[in-house]
Amino acid sequence: MRILLTNDDGVHAPGLKVLEEIARTLSEDIWIVAPHEEQSGAGHSLTLTRPLRIRKHGERHYSVTGTPTDAVMMAVGHLMKDCPPDLVLSGVNRGANLAEDVTYSGTVSAAMEGAISGIKSIALSQVYAREGLGDNVPFAAARAWGEKVLRPLIALPASPRMLFNVNFPAIDPETVKGIRVVRQGFHDVDRTRIVEGTDPRGYRYYWFGLGSSDAVPEGSDLAAIAEGYVTVTPLHYDLTQDSALAATAAAFAD
Repeated sequence: MRILLTNDDGVHAPGLKVLEEIARTLSEDIWIVAPHEEQSGAGHSLTLTRPLRIRKHGERHYSVTGTPTDAVMMAVGHLMKDCPPDLVLSGVNRGANLAEDVTYSGTVSAAMEGAISGIKSIALSQVYAREGLGDNVPFAAARAWGEKVLRPLIALPASPRMLFNVNFPAIDPETVKGIRVVRQGFHDVDRTRIVEGTDPRGYRYYWFGLGSSDAVPEGSDLAAIAEGYVTVTPLHYDLTQDSALAATAAAFAD
């Protein structure tokens, strides 16, 4: 099994090294093609206004000067054109990708691009308990539970236009309660924080931050993570709201 690893935290991110450890329990045929620098929050964006460059860091180990989607497209369409991957793993992200945050996530979008290419794809993220940890985010839960969650997902029959989103709770591996398959939740709409400051030259700047959320819908990824479970959520990239089609069409009827 040939596995492509990517992420949105950059080619030198600690979580990518954790993902490689996990992937090597599944196969020795590992390729790494990741963004050269951090691209958190890049979503499913493409680089269209400047050229991309590929940098080689070792055997089957590359970075791309672009977004996570750029990296997957460059891997599948160029670097691995003659030997396409059987599986795309994206992560392990430093921080949660739960609820509607999947729409911002470069980690999830890289897996989505793999799915669009017809490849089984899985995004993996490690929740952390408090801000300001930087590269000291503990990945112990991901290390301990990564193989356990991946093997059953890989064994499932291929399903077109679908990917899996996995999140590991911010607790010791020994206290993880198990794995739950749950639906995508939704955060409080007012949890976004805008942090204001002044630079050394006296000019104002603003920084987006995310606060905690009190909204934990029962049966959702948010609720399961809070209860100490590894969460698995099947996602698809068809964004059509089928239940609204008839009513919308009626609005334009003669």
